[in-house]
Amino acid sequence: MIHPRQGHPISRAAKPRVVVVGAAGYAGAEAVGILLRHGGVALVGLFGSNRHAERAQRFDELFPRYRGWTDLAVRAATVEGILDAAPDAVLLATPHEASHDLAPTLRAKGIVVLDLSAAFRLRDPGAYPAHYGFAHGHTDALAGAVYGLAELNREAIAQADLIAVPGCYPTSVILAMSPIVRAGLLDGTPIIVDSTSGASGAGRTPALKSMLCEVSQQPYGVFSHRHEPEMIQEVGCDVVFTPHLGPYDRGILSTIHAQLRDGVSEQAVRSVLAQQYDHEPFVRVLDAGQWPTVAAVEGTNQCDIALAVDDRRRHLIVSTAIDNLVKGAAGQAVQCLNIRFGLPESWGLARHLSEGAREAALS
Repeated sequence: MIHPRQGHPISRAAKPRVVVVGAAGYAGAEAVGILLRHGGVALVGLFGSNRHAERAQRFDELFPRYRGWTDLAVRAATVEGILDAAPDAVLLATPHEASHDLAPTLRAKGIVVLDLSAAFRLRDPGAYPAHYGFAHGHTDALAGAVYGLAELNREAIAQADLIAVPGCYPTSVILAMSPIVRAGLLDGTPIIVDSTSGASGAGRTPALKSMLCEVSQQPYGVFSHRHEPEMIQEVGCDVVFTPHLGPYDRGILSTIHAQLRDGVSEQAVRSVLAQQYDHEPFVRVLDAGQWPTVAAVEGTNQCDIALAVDDRRRHLIVSTAIDNLVKGAAGQAVQCLNIRFGLPESWGLARHLSEGAREAALS
């Protein structure tokens, strides 16, 4: 059954034409795989994130798990090449600076842009030199961008032409904490976030610390990670964030500490989260005593949330798990794409939706 907030199917003739730029990276490849399973879109072009990429290479040669799925090649990204594919929407799984330049250019041509980089996530253009190392030159586009966290911003996403897909770590924190902060349940002190991500979060470029024989649980980016201001902006309170590299390939587990106001119970926190997420297809608030695991969300667009309260200390612990490449990147982008084009949100993302059911819905 289609969720009542998931829009309406469109006809085969109206299938949105979609291009993925950055298809040779982990997040881009994940987006391609989701779109190939989707059934409601036409995947019409794949491009690398490097404008000076070498020869075109078939996608299923770069990622053999997709053998037989598509004969599309990943070509060097140029504006002309992208426009030649006549897309309705472009997913940019590209470096921040590349998205910064490409997104406004594509928007000017009437194309809906879903940007998986951080180039349009932070509302303050002055934050970019400090956190991302470049000055933002497209303040008008930045002001018009919509933050693409579907469960909290669905109505704006449905009307947006530039969607800033949230970061992976921020998604794991904002989904859990934004409703709690908005409800006024915390005492105003900073929340403390410790998150661990699999090695794919660092991208596909080879690095010593992410090699099989070198990867080990360790913190990094202490007091300096660029996702912290995004969390502060969207959660609505101060955040102290410490990321960790985990010895596995994909997934994020976040443990969040916060102080409750006097008289706030665990049931009050659960009620706020239940009101926000009881009817959401991709967020699960777990029962008391259950805790999220990376394995439970791997390969899915789910976010699992669990919590406990120490009444004596008024201390709240929230734990969340997502797949950093799906709900933390590509899946979230496709969820926003579905919303923007009036497609059911679960298309391409819900494993229980059979091909037969999808075909019936499209006919």
